[in-house]
Amino acid sequence: MSDHQPLRSNDGEIPDEALLDADEAAEEVAQDADVQMGSDASGDEEGTREDGTQEEIILENDSIAHFDQHADSIFCIAQHPTHPEIIATGGGDDVAYIFDSRPPETPVLPASYQSNPEGPGRKGLTALARLEGHTDSVNAVTFTLPNGDFAVTAGLDGRLRAYRDTTRDRTGQTWELLHGVQDVEEINWLAPCPDPEAPNIVALGANDGSVWIYQIENVNSGDAISMIRVSYLHTQSCTAGTWSADGKLLATVSEDGSFHVIDLGPSEKPAVVSLTAQDRRFEIEGGLYSVAISPSGPYAAVGGAGGQIRVINLPKPGAATGSRTAQIVASIRSQTDSIETLAFTPAPARIPLLAAGSVDGSIALFDQAHRFAQRRLIQEAHGGHAVVKVEFVDNVRSAGPSTLLTSAGMDGVVRRWITQGMPSSPVAGQGMTREWKGHRGEEDGGGVLDFVQDSRGERIITAGDDGVSLVFNAFVLPGVLPAQT
Repeated sequence: MSDHQPLRSNDGEIPDEALLDADEAAEEVAQDADVQMGSDASGDEEGTREDGTQEEIILENDSIAHFDQHADSIFCIAQHPTHPEIIATGGGDDVAYIFDSRPPETPVLPASYQSNPEGPGRKGLTALARLEGHTDSVNAVTFTLPNGDFAVTAGLDGRLRAYRDTTRDRTGQTWELLHGVQDVEEINWLAPCPDPEAPNIVALGANDGSVWIYQIENVNSGDAISMIRVSYLHTQSCTAGTWSADGKLLATVSEDGSFHVIDLGPSEKPAVVSLTAQDRRFEIEGGLYSVAISPSGPYAAVGGAGGQIRVINLPKPGAATGSRTAQIVASIRSQTDSIETLAFTPAPARIPLLAAGSVDGSIALFDQAHRFAQRRLIQEAHGGHAVVKVEFVDNVRSAGPSTLLTSAGMDGVVRRWITQGMPSSPVAGQGMTREWKGHRGEEDGGGVLDFVQDSRGERIITAGDDGVSLVFNAFVLPGVLPAQT
């Protein structure tokens, strides 16, 4: 899956207006007990109608903390691999930040003991580091694997910048610029390699279709970021890329409808898989915008315009090269608009699933063990607003056989779903267990553009189009699933 990408319509083009019609204006939502950050004590905010009069917008806020130092939309977010409380964000203000997402400790006292129970509004989290140097939006950010030695930012200015952790025990509390390079005009996505034997390697995709792989080393010279591989297989913008779970394969897709898989073996081979729109079985008119590789089987899935998905059987690393070694095992079209996000269940999984989120607001689940037959289609997963990201929760085996899926959309809401052990009928609520609100929503310029969650799904941190990152407590008790709503 890629970092932040603009939402697209059926033909693959970025729409000129919101998904909803103008008459579907922002509705008032009843406020809960939390106070919306940046507002007055009542939690009310004012907006301006088209006729110039003021209207009151009342927001719910389920978050336990927030970070609001960005001056524009937050396009991307990353979580430190060994210190999950350390978060990096990048935004439309050409700046990235690193902050500690743990909420500040507060005294446990009844409201009557407080001098001002209503409070003046919650104070935002403070930045550990402000990462400057980009001249355009920072739309991709990551920490290197396996230990998070470096934070890496990438922007629409084509610059790649690496920052090193300067704390003695590598706790992620202080950072400094190591080095920067620029080899392309614009960077679309950034992905760290998970192979522990190849540490501190990142891949990126560019607007010219090229794919670059760099290794970062902690040296005070121009060699701190070294290019170890470059590919020019795509002919148009490379929109998304992902690594296999072992870090041996890198899969990428493009607006030209092509899909390539590179084997990062010791020799520079051609792609082990190359499928293009010239193959009528694989063709998706409008291009490809999402990709995922299954950790529990030799499959890759690509999603594109018109709600179309292709599933490909991948060869093993080191196998013969070319499209002859790859089979298209499924051609799927359950949704009506661009597939913006794809995710496989983490291994091991009792029932391996593929989840797909669409610009039409739906989430579809497919059964990997039954040739990707549709298991469930959640039509209004985010109320008709685009689904920006889906991601399965890892390591929740203690919660029973059900696998939890987290989703976020342009409605500004984060939701959690049970994907197994639930009937697909609307009577069961289609498996939604919880939701968290706090962002404004698309009509008010505040959808969720990205999120991260810890390995047990107990904490969710968002990247908001409203320029705010919210921290939600999503704790799940061992052996207990949240109540359905």
